[in-house]
Amino acid sequence: MATVPGITSEAELRELIGSPQELVVSKVVDRLNDLTRQFIERSPFMCLATSAPGGSCDVSPRGDPAGFVRILDERTLLIPDRPGNRLADSLRNILANPHVGLLFLVPGVGDTFRVNGRATLVTDTELLADCEVEGKVPKLGILVEIDEAYTQCSKALVRSDLWNPERQIDRSELPSSGEIMRAVHEDDAFDAAEYDRARAERYARRQGLY
Repeated sequence: MATVPGITSEAELRELIGSPQELVVSKVVDRLNDLTRQFIERSPFMCLATSAPGGSCDVSPRGDPAGFVRILDERTLLIPDRPGNRLADSLRNILANPHVGLLFLVPGVGDTFRVNGRATLVTDTELLADCEVEGKVPKLGILVEIDEAYTQCSKALVRSDLWNPERQIDRSELPSSGEIMRAVHEDDAFDAAEYDRARAERYARRQGLY
């Protein structure tokens, strides 16, 4: 791969893009208030960013009924950990490096809400009891102490036109999970259709969601 010239210092970066306005800088605070907490209370979906000691990063989608991330106080959040693929990338990263980034989305709303903080893994049953969904209480939660909290402008969602239903893509236009698994394993004998059918049936029964 050919060497491509790039930016190697913040001074070069600032010369190219400029500096943020003071008004923008001042919106970054270390706690929620009565207005900003509404973005978390109304959000059914967030992304959790973590990093390992070696520098590798991971972003994990998290979703539940709106308000699933509990606000314990103005500086503390609780994220329930639901059943997943058990790779536990985010959880293992948190054990080694507590710094996390959260991005909350609210359907139909252009502004997003960002939280940066430090996380710990908790198993306290009394603390997790209010995270119950469909009769299931999570075994594990992610407790986040807020360092930075602020709204993110809507430019990215305006450019992407994310919430426009006319821009939605039918799932059938993309490779199925089974087809991707077959390609990854380079195994033509892998029954992609059966894999997809069984997966859809589990989701229809809501098996493994909680």
